[in-house]
Amino acid sequence: MASPRVVVYPPDSSGGRRVRADGEILGMAYRPADVIEFLRRAGWDEHLFAIDDARMIDWRGGGPDDWEPR
Repeated sequence: MASPRVVVYPPDSSGGRRVRADGEILGMAYRPADVIEFLRRAGWDEHLFAIDDARMIDWRGGGPDDWEPR
């Protein structure tokens, strides 16, 4: 099985999570909608993936509902 193309890193001290897709840093997300927007801007069709699809998105340090500062 191929590795996920998107990595969402654990929340930092402000609750932001760095988002990387295909090796490129897309930005700092503060909610799931930010992740979707970054991917849309990178050319992804938001209708072709699910935010909780582990085959496409590797949520490190908690899933799409975990935004607590660390």
